[in-house]
This record gives sequence, structure tokens and C-alpha cells, in this order.
Amino acid sequence: MKIIHYAVVAVLVLGALYYLWMKPPSLKPMADRRAAEALALVQTHRALGYPTILQAMTEHVRSMSERNRVARLGEWRVKQLEGDLYEVRIQLRDQGVTGQWFEREFIWHADLLLKKVNAASLPADGVTPKEPDAAP
Repeated sequence: MKIIHYAVVAVLVLGALYYLWMKPPSLKPMADRRAAEALALVQTHRALGYPTILQAMTEHVRSMSERNRVARLGEWRVKQLEGDLYEVRIQLRDQGVTGQWFEREFIWHADLLLKKVNAASLPADGVTPKEPDAAP
């Protein structure tokens, strides 16, 4: 009876260790504090028609589901370009009416020093409001 008890405990411990080792990146905290700040800056930046970019992306997926079509968001990825400039990317896959898949990559540049977000790809340009031109 004790052998069964120890076997069950061992399986649970090994399962927990395996889960911690293999858990998806979205559940892992970002190791680089500045990369996490850049991601938050982009995700909370104002979007066209929505309060934030994150809400715009998730609302698109939800609205596609309501129309019985599939849309999938990839993982948010952050890369330091130089100094305070970071690049934030996410891929969106949409299933068209005919069943064909379309993939778009949204790219933003986040400047931590200026606390500014700029669209760096055509798809990102479609959800990011334009900054008003500075008066001469």
C-alpha cells in the first residue's frame, strides 16, 4: 500500500515539474524588466476604435468567432533594438470566408525614454492612431 502511495506522489511531483518546465511562454514572467515595460507600453497604447491595442486585437478575435470564423493571435514578442528602443511583434491568423488562412504580422517600436509607440508595419499602422503633426 505504501508503494502505491509513493508512486502516486512521485507521479504528481514529476507532473508538476514537467508542467513548470514546459509551460507556455505567456505564463512565464518576462526576465527583462525593460522588455516588459515596452510590451505594456504597446499593449496599453490607444488604438483606432478601441481604448487599447490589446483590446483591439482581442476584440477582432472575438468578433471573428461570433461570425463563425477563426482568428488566432500568436505570442507577443519583444526585442531590444538599441538603447531605449524596443520592437514588439504579434502575428494574427484569420480564416477567410473560403477557408483560406491569412497571416499578418503587427510590429510596433516602443521608445521607453520618450514613452512613445510607433507602428512599424502596415498592419500595425491600421490599428495605431497617427500622432498629430507638430506645429512649426
